[in-house]
Amino acid sequence: MQRYFVSPEQFKEDRVDITGEDARHITKVMRGKPGDTFIVSDGVSREALVEIESIEQTSVIAVVAEPMEMDHEPRLKVTIAQSLPKGDKMETVIQKCTEIGAVTFVPFLSERTIVQYDAKKESKRLERWRKIAKEAAEQSHRNMIPAVEQPLTWKKLLETFSNYDAVCFCYEKEHGSQLRDVLRPFTAQALQEPGSTASLLLLVGPEGGFTEEECRKAEEAGAVSVGLGRRILRCETAGMTALACALYESGEMGGV
Repeated sequence: MQRYFVSPEQFKEDRVDITGEDARHITKVMRGKPGDTFIVSDGVSREALVEIESIEQTSVIAVVAEPMEMDHEPRLKVTIAQSLPKGDKMETVIQKCTEIGAVTFVPFLSERTIVQYDAKKESKRLERWRKIAKEAAEQSHRNMIPAVEQPLTWKKLLETFSNYDAVCFCYEKEHGSQLRDVLRPFTAQALQEPGSTASLLLLVGPEGGFTEEECRKAEEAGAVSVGLGRRILRCETAGMTALACALYESGEMGGV
């Protein structure tokens, strides 16, 4: 069933006023008509099956038919910090990791980042990335839209480590500690109580990988360097792999 996100202000007690691109999608693409149903979420605390009551010139008015539980989000709240990759790879990371279950994306600049950062262009890219996150969240029936943050410098990113319960630095040269070695005891302890949640930051480097100095700085700031197996993954694949492993170990996909 089709799903749309609206702002809490649009979600009244017993009705929803849908405007903008979503209204156009309902009327022009889905060819909606009075009596048709779909799911609406405010991305915060309310979600419901709604029925179209009327279609206005620039909006769709729907009435709440049945409140729904917001139970599609993982207990392990994973943030993907991705060094800015070339081309449209960041779009792929955001789309696929949203489907898997990431809650936040933090683009950042590292020593081997190839992309030249331009604040004016980045504003437009950020707008597009957030649109991709919204569409992917709707498609995968998420209860919330993952946040896509402004790109950070490496130094600023290191300063955020204390905001998380655990930080994993995905490093292709790490042959000792592997991701599962860290995730298994962490999730078992952090999520042992029913209904408990925990936060995890996964750091993924650019096409050329992280430098040894960046690894050292990350560990000094509180990260644990981890490997992702014996194969070298592309930068757009590493985050998806680490995220899926993290959610599996947390029990989200039938793990522990």
